[in-house]
Amino acid sequence: MIDQNLVRTVAEAGKLGPGDCVIEVGPGTGTLTEEVSERAGRIVVVEIDRDLAGLLRRTFAGHERFTLIEGDALAGKHDLNPLLLGAIGQARRDGLSVKLVANLPYNIASPLVIEMLIAGVELLAFTVQKEVAQRLGAKAGTSEYGPLTVVAQMLARVELLRTLPPQAFWPPPKIESSLVRLVRDDRLGDSAKSFGRFVHSVFSFRRKTLRRALAQAGFDADAVLSGTGLDGQRRAEEFAPEIFVRMFEAAAGKAAL
Repeated sequence: MIDQNLVRTVAEAGKLGPGDCVIEVGPGTGTLTEEVSERAGRIVVVEIDRDLAGLLRRTFAGHERFTLIEGDALAGKHDLNPLLLGAIGQARRDGLSVKLVANLPYNIASPLVIEMLIAGVELLAFTVQKEVAQRLGAKAGTSEYGPLTVVAQMLARVELLRTLPPQAFWPPPKIESSLVRLVRDDRLGDSAKSFGRFVHSVFSFRRKTLRRALAQAGFDADAVLSGTGLDGQRRAEEFAPEIFVRMFEAAAGKAAL
């Protein structure tokens, strides 16, 4: 990000203070890192590019509250890097609030924000491609509504703050970006991962009726529909996130989640 005013806007969206530990994924040359480091009590950056990691290490060599994790933020599609998980846990033990503030790499944004919420990160303020932002904040029945929407909205309150033009970045992407804030509001608890698998399974057949989608996903459609009173002739994409929780609870024990 090359627009310093927008850099400040992203940092401000994190509502940062000395009691916060900030996670930044994909810091690049450290423009946002510098802004965040002036506001937060601790900053942990995750950079996969070896050259950029070296640059960050030199730039922040004298910053005692700075930690660099060189590698991928994800250990797999649905798991955080163990070093990152360790940093989150240590910050909590030290009495710090953990927040994500970042210009997220587009290719990992969707799974990363979900895993960060599951890991207990309290607030996420980040830029992401506009299409992903629209999916996070979508309403049931719209084309943007899908499994990312359902899981994210059961784990957090979603705020779409503003659209950012390509010219705010270098090199400029071919698409618009959005600034998003997620404030953790976990209504899934320990079932978050299995709930996510359930939702993804049902949405794999989003053009089918709910009854057929459940059946083709391997669930007992009759048991789910009788246990929830839902109309099996409607499509899954028509139901709000809270309704998916009812489906999930009715399906529990009827098939492997």
